[in-house]
Amino acid sequence: MTDSSQKTYVHDTHRLRDPTHTLSIVQPFLREMGITRIANLTGLDRIGLPTVMVARPNSRSVAVSLGKGLSLQAAQASGVMEAIESWHAERVRLPQRLARHTDLADEATVVDVERLPKVTGAQFDPNSNMLWVEGRDLKSQRTCWVPLEMVDTDYTAAPLAGQRAFPRTTNGLASGNNDAEASCHAICELIERDATTLWSHQTTTARVDLGTVDDPRCQAAIEKVTGANLEIGLWNTTSDTGIASFRCVIGEAGGQPGHIGIGDGCHPDRAIALLRSVTEAAQTRLTYISGARDDLDPAEFTDQAQSDRCRYVRDLIDRAPPTENFQDCPTHLTQTFEDDLALLLNRLEAVGISQVVIVDLSRPEYDLSVVRAVIPGLEAPHDDADYIPGLRALQIRQETA
Repeated sequence: MTDSSQKTYVHDTHRLRDPTHTLSIVQPFLREMGITRIANLTGLDRIGLPTVMVARPNSRSVAVSLGKGLSLQAAQASGVMEAIESWHAERVRLPQRLARHTDLADEATVVDVERLPKVTGAQFDPNSNMLWVEGRDLKSQRTCWVPLEMVDTDYTAAPLAGQRAFPRTTNGLASGNNDAEASCHAICELIERDATTLWSHQTTTARVDLGTVDDPRCQAAIEKVTGANLEIGLWNTTSDTGIASFRCVIGEAGGQPGHIGIGDGCHPDRAIALLRSVTEAAQTRLTYISGARDDLDPAEFTDQAQSDRCRYVRDLIDRAPPTENFQDCPTHLTQTFEDDLALLLNRLEAVGISQVVIVDLSRPEYDLSVVRAVIPGLEAPHDDADYIPGLRALQIRQETA
């Protein structure tokens, strides 16, 4: 695994290696990870932003991953790395401990369970045994124990020795060419989900004026959407962390029926954050068009469901005037992932979030890194069925009441 954290690829995301190099490195391991097919979905829609599906039939979670980018190679690398992340998280090999929280906290550092996301219908019992997995607190650089049920993604069975008290999702799961790169992507995903949730609790929001977007890559991606006679809405969802985050929605022009797209993106570089939201929205639309994901409910493909989604996008755009300036969004440009990591930790510390735990799921035989980030205090995705608002969301509700 590479030790350097110098960025060499900064086109549609930031990586240590360009997509072609990444694909050449992981290619020999795809079969043993159960990846059987990489299919180009781009031509199924008229937008033309590259999107692929990656099939892993014997998956213990979802059997299809999606990837996007500004080139086919970038989309392929994105989709393959997502599938690889899931494969690692389904097979956690790290040290684990069966213990009561009350006992474990007396002799070791444990994640702040009081600030972890809660789920509907469950309550954490500190006096009941459960499995914990080894992580690392980035601030103290000490071992920190995390509930295994927040890390393991083997959904073929109930969580082993778990309490089902915390979200069991892939939120904060990420990969990269080294630990710093993977950790930055994982932390940004958690910041993005938190920012989107906080934005969803606001009563009034304005859209980004597309004319203020000054990055050529973003302009080209937006033009692909509008050139396909589709409508696009962009919102600056950046939270108090000051790390750029955007939401993008795509729908048929004039409120005509059809598939929609919704995407979110977060990155220290505001242009990359916006670009990721646009390409993810295009990817979501293709997910519906292709029916590729095995976790899509058949009910989502009824005429009524499609009509409801179109109305949601139409209402979202109509009630938000395009008065926001893209250039008002904070941006941070760095040369290395170590600098990005320091920035992210500092911005989280500034809003009272000091514990960032990284669970390293990497395997020494592969020249890549896979991690799961756990950050007590950040909000979980608001659209999860069992979501319970945390302190940050409740504060927004009080301020807008």
